[in-house]
Amino acid sequence: MDEFVQLWVYLSSTPLFGLTATLVTYVVAQLAYERVGRAPWANPVLWSVVAIGVVLVTTRTAYPTYFAGAQFIHVLLGPAVVALAWPLWVRRAEVRRRGVALTIAALAGGVAAAASAVLAAIWLGMPLEVVHSLAPKSVTAPVAMGIADRIGGIPALAAVFAVLTGMVGAISAKYLFNLLGIASYAVRGFALGTAAHGIGAARAIQVDADAGAYAGIALGLQVLLASILMPLVFRWLA
Repeated sequence: MDEFVQLWVYLSSTPLFGLTATLVTYVVAQLAYERVGRAPWANPVLWSVVAIGVVLVTTRTAYPTYFAGAQFIHVLLGPAVVALAWPLWVRRAEVRRRGVALTIAALAGGVAAAASAVLAAIWLGMPLEVVHSLAPKSVTAPVAMGIADRIGGIPALAAVFAVLTGMVGAISAKYLFNLLGIASYAVRGFALGTAAHGIGAARAIQVDADAGAYAGIALGLQVLLASILMPLVFRWLA
């Protein structure tokens, strides 16, 4: 027990704490995820966030202290998103053939995601900054933060909304698709990437290669369309 306490004191005072906590928590969550047959409710990202949050609150560890070590994993987010281009490259002929239809579908999905969130927030009487922070919720978190900053939202809040949206999408998508009778993995993947961005795309890749490829396409199109159109639309509305 004394050795454990000494180890905890050492880790908690160095950047190794955030790095070790993140890796250990995710590995355990991933093992549990595999053990239950990759059930959507056991999403390892969700339970890793919950577990790390509980540890930080229980030990009264400040988030900057944790992130000092977690940032070494955080920087891998960019390369991980870029790696989604490989399934697209393998299917480049098919993507080129369906390019117009995919772009129209992505535009319709993006408009539905943003408009539904904004209208619901206005109906609930939320402050304008919160409404603007909700608009890019279906765009991957780093881009959502930049969009929110440009349209008068709160970047940190936009990141929270984006992560929550991704988790909800990754957990509920399978049940919703089954309820609607959608069997095509390409359609499932594209819808998941459109509504739940990177977290949804990661779930799609685990399920099926086609689903992962089309989720990557949807993710990329949402980033491109939202970055260009959303600031223009909000400027016009203002």
